[in-house]
Amino acid sequence: MSDYAQWIGKQRRVSEALDRELLERYRATLSGMLWQTDVPAGVHWCLAPDVVEPADLGRDGHPRTGIFLPVLPLPRRMWAGGHLEYRKAFSPGDEVTRVTTIRDVTFKQGRSGPLGFVTLDHVYEVAGEAHVVERHDIVYREDPKPGAGTAPQPAEDWQALLARWQVTPTPTLLFRYSALTFNGHRIHYDQPYATGVEGYDGLVVHGPLQSIWMQNLAASLLGKLPAAFTYRGLSPLTCGRPVSVEAREGEDGGLALRVRRDEDGVVTMQATAR
Repeated sequence: MSDYAQWIGKQRRVSEALDRELLERYRATLSGMLWQTDVPAGVHWCLAPDVVEPADLGRDGHPRTGIFLPVLPLPRRMWAGGHLEYRKAFSPGDEVTRVTTIRDVTFKQGRSGPLGFVTLDHVYEVAGEAHVVERHDIVYREDPKPGAGTAPQPAEDWQALLARWQVTPTPTLLFRYSALTFNGHRIHYDQPYATGVEGYDGLVVHGPLQSIWMQNLAASLLGKLPAAFTYRGLSPLTCGRPVSVEAREGEDGGLALRVRRDEDGVVTMQATAR
C-alpha cells in the first residue's frame, strides 16, 4: 500500500457549463426514463469528463492509469457503485465545478480472484456551493479465466411494487450515452473486445446508466431528487436484454430499487433512496 500513499488525497478541479444543448441531448438519449424536471438526475455525470489524447489511452479506451488514477496490477475496470447526495438542484446554464479527491486504494480477494478498489470523492459545486456530493467506487479485476465464475441466481419476487419501468438497451443507446459522457470504454461499443478480451457475452450496459434509471424512478416517486441514493452493481447487463427497473418501499421508510433482467430474473444493480 505504500506504493499508493502518494495518491491518497490527490485532488483535481475541472469545470463545465450545464448548457441547454447538453440537457436536450440528455433528454433525447434517455427519453422515457427520466423524471421530468429542468435538470434530471444523473446529468452531472456528463460534465467535465477526463480528457486525454489517444496516446494516453489504455487498452480499454479509458485514460491509462497513472494519469488521473494510480496504476493497479489488474487490467479490467468496472464502475462498482457509490453514494450520491443531492443537496441542491442544478439550473440550466450553471457553471459546474467538479472537485475530485482520491479517498482510498485497497485490495481484496474475491470469489473470482484479486480485486483492487479505488474510492473517489466528487463534489459538484456552483459558485462554491455543493449541489451534489458523491462517493464513486471503481473496481479492477483480472482478465477472465476459462470456466471461471458462477451463474448468478434469480432475485426474490418483489410484492407490492410502487412502480416499474421497462427498457431494452440497444447499441444506439449505449453509443449515445458513451458520447454524452465522453466514455471511451470499449466494452460499450466494441463487441469483439467486450467478448474476446473482457469475457462478457455482449456489449455491456453502463453502470451509471442503470443507476440513472433508478435515480429518476426514485425522483418520480419522491417528487424530488433523492437526498441520499446508494447503489451497487451485482451482475453485468448486456445489450439487447430487456430489463425492469423496479421500486418498492424500503425498510427505513425510503425506497428500495433494482434493475432486473426479465428473461431470468437476475438483478444487475440495486439501490436505496430517500
